[in-house]
Amino acid sequence: MADASRPDLTGTVALVTGASAGIGRYLSQGLAERGATVAGLARSADRLHGAMAEVADATGARTLAVAADVTDPDAVQAAVTQVVAELGPVTLLVNNAGLIDAAEVPLWEADPDQWWQVVESQVRGPFLVSRAVVPGMLAAGGGRVIGLASGLGTRGSDVYSAYSAGKTAQMRITEAIDLAGAEHGVRAFDLAPGVIDTEMTRAMPMHAGRTEWTRPEDVVALALAIAAGELDQWSGRFFRAGADDLDVLRATTPADAARQLRLRPYGAEDPIG
Repeated sequence: MADASRPDLTGTVALVTGASAGIGRYLSQGLAERGATVAGLARSADRLHGAMAEVADATGARTLAVAADVTDPDAVQAAVTQVVAELGPVTLLVNNAGLIDAAEVPLWEADPDQWWQVVESQVRGPFLVSRAVVPGMLAAGGGRVIGLASGLGTRGSDVYSAYSAGKTAQMRITEAIDLAGAEHGVRAFDLAPGVIDTEMTRAMPMHAGRTEWTRPEDVVALALAIAAGELDQWSGRFFRAGADDLDVLRATTPADAARQLRLRPYGAEDPIG
């Protein structure tokens, strides 16, 4: 008997960036386990090929590894062209790849080149990959885009200014895709994974000594529900794994600007409220 909480994604072609490790690796396997064909994209070819082979062996799903830097427009276009040629049109895009600030320091102490590399990975990357993928979704009659979000995208940070700025901008990319694409069947979502125990989070001083982590399966469950179209009423909005209840999300249609970035009026007379 099928598990209604874990939908069948047979026929879905998913492209996951940053798929060789961490959250991208978890999502790749979770999607493949439910029948999706998964193309993984990352910079390190050897690590990526190994990860995609492991996913295929573990799930029996078809996978494809394509090495590319998401901030390089030519490499991104070539990668997407290869994925479509070998697997068919992408119907689910997961923009997961991204860097984080190298040191926990105030903005004025940050290395300018590294700071900008972080912002590029979080903004230019999702922009370029979405720009290459979404036209195919439109031609196919629809698709879904998931941006890996963060609570640091909904508020400022004293020591992760690049990551916070990049994640905030990525939320605007999600909203832009929804505003222009929803009427054509293309929807977009921000999925914050909480704090998962990965190589990246272990290296962050702010998580030193942490013993409570978000379960990877909670992130995967939300991604599966999005991929299956169970949360389309939330397009253009923000979820948080480990905090949001999937059944509540399924049963709720958000109103106004709920779960979107907006200015908070200072009171009833605020002229820009």
